[in-house]
Parts: sequence; C-alpha cells; structure tokens
Amino acid sequence: MTTPNKTPPGADPKQLERTGTVREIGSQAVWSLSSCKPGFGVDQLRDDNLETYWQSDGSQPHLVNIQFRRKTTVKTLCIYADYKSDESYTPSKISVRVGNNFHNLQEIRQLELVEPSGWIHVPLTDNHKKPTRTFMIQIAVLANHQNGRDTHMRQIKIYTPVEESSIGRRQTIPLK
Repeated sequence: MTTPNKTPPGADPKQLERTGTVREIGSQAVWSLSSCKPGFGVDQLRDDNLETYWQSDGSQPHLVNIQFRRKTTVKTLCIYADYKSDESYTPSKISVRVGNNFHNLQEIRQLELVEPSGWIHVPLTDNHKKPTRTFMIQIAVLANHQNGRDTHMRQIKIYTPVEESSIGRRQTIPLK
C-alpha cells in the first residue's frame, strides 16, 4: 500500500502545468466507465468542475478505463475527492493498473484514502522515478467509506512529462 502525495487543501494540479514540466493529456485518450447513473458519466469526470462528478451504478469494483491510441508516457494521475460532500460515496481503496489492453493490466499502485478532501496526486513512476509508458490506465475503486456501494469521483487528470530541448524551449517527450 502506498500513500498518495496530497496537495495542500485546495491546491490545483494545474499548478503543475504552470511549471512547464508536465502537460495534461486526458483529452488524447478514450475514456470508459464500468457503469454510471444517467447524467453522471465521463463528461462530468472531465469537465473541470469540482461540483460535478461521475457516479457509478452497479457492483464493485467500479472502473475508469483510460485508453490511448499509442503507447504514451504518463507521470502523474490526479484525482479529486471530497469526503465532506460525498460521504459513503467517497472511495477508500483504489487500485491503479496499467497495460497494453484489458487482458494484461498490472497493478502499479494501491491507495488507501482516509476521508480525502482535495486533489490526490498519484505518481505513475517506477522505483527510479521514471515515468510509465502504457496504452491503458485503469482506476479501480475497490471500496468506499462507510461500506458505500456506489462511488463518486469528481475529476481525474493525467500528466505527461515535458523536457527541455537543446534550444531551450520545452517540448513533449516524443512517443516511440
């Protein structure tokens, strides 16, 4: 079990982008969910509004599948959770898996969340701090607070590293 890096209350992962070291790439992926209540799906999960959320509608685990068209370098996953608003709908145990497709996903992180409030930064790096290269990320909600059945997730962001080029301007690391 790893403990995610928690930003100070209210800290926005867009501050990461402002440093010029990472870029949000969620729009390059195809997103799917294991289930959702009508009007509480992928659009709400990606709308940059902390008041909206995805709500699952089925049995656990609840899954968010993020698939890229080509192998992609990913460095950080950011999830916004709000226990005060969502109570028993708030995830308490999350598994993050990566792979080429649904059939070969490997868990790279398992998180225990205790009444989270704000952005949770999950490094998608190996033991040497090297970013992960993958076609697919799956976020599995394994348990909720108070043994809740369905889950709420308010926002998810995915970041790729940006590196300095030889002429001094930043560029996205090329895909191979």
